[in-house]
Amino acid sequence: MSHTTRIQFALSEGLLPPVSGPILLVAPPADPLLAQLFDEVAAWHPHRSVVDQLTAFGLAMPDTLPPAPAAILCATRDRVETLALLAETWAKVPEGGWVVITGDKGDGIDGTLRQVKAACGPIQHLSKAHGKIALLPRTSSTPDAFADWAHAGASREVVPGFQAQAGLFSADKIDPGSALLAETFDDQIKGRVADLGAGWGWLGAQALAACPRITKLDLFDLDRRALTCATRNCPDARVVAHWADVTTLQREAGPFDWVLSNPPFHTGSKGDPTLGRTFIAAAARLLKPSGTALFVANRHLPYEATLTEHFAQWSETGGTGRFKLIRARKPRR
Repeated sequence: MSHTTRIQFALSEGLLPPVSGPILLVAPPADPLLAQLFDEVAAWHPHRSVVDQLTAFGLAMPDTLPPAPAAILCATRDRVETLALLAETWAKVPEGGWVVITGDKGDGIDGTLRQVKAACGPIQHLSKAHGKIALLPRTSSTPDAFADWAHAGASREVVPGFQAQAGLFSADKIDPGSALLAETFDDQIKGRVADLGAGWGWLGAQALAACPRITKLDLFDLDRRALTCATRNCPDARVVAHWADVTTLQREAGPFDWVLSNPPFHTGSKGDPTLGRTFIAAAARLLKPSGTALFVANRHLPYEATLTEHFAQWSETGGTGRFKLIRARKPRR
């Protein structure tokens, strides 16, 4: 993995000064080698799947960023998110320590480092594995830009009554696919309902408003921050939020009368229809035999064979040139 390769290279080149105490890894990849690079390691990640894997590899995984003598931040694809994480990480490291940023060129690390240099002055960096790794010694002062970065990355109102934050899916607007799916909600949707990949909760809130016979709404999402926003955006006693990897959910998490989903289809920076297919399979596992699933998907995504594999009945019920709406019934066991 490129982040790990760059960290190894920086260690071999002497870029990282020795410290006493655990190294904090912020948003690292799920790589077992990370636990072997330093004597003590703690890690933080918002995604449940990565937390589960790193925990299995023996890393301590606190719920929030803990204080540490030094930290390594693995930049994300979202520059606003990365800079906000840098500001938060900087505050956890004492004077005399250091913070390192590693990132891929394809994810914009060059532009991120230009902003960091403008705020902090010249910084040491190395190029490796199609990216860069840079060292920021922790000084006694905090650059003025850090407060702006922290503010930009905090949760904020996106549309009236709804909060989201940088790094979440469609963090600055209502996703048009979700908006299209919400237009189909009616009084037929009732009983126990699951929203798979609930994000910051807009779709679930629309279901609660349009479907008064919902008795319980379970929100599932991989990202802890998304669920924090979702519970604020859906202040309803019927709502239960689950920090979970939808792709690994088993039948015991249900059963549900209805499943609603706008499945993700990106893994990192690349489109990956396999991810959406696993959401369809999860919906079939979680539904009652009489249950119904409603999906919205980009029109080009090849989900038809997966739908046939997991549901006895399914049909495209409408959509646009960009999206297709799908209703699936009678899950196959």
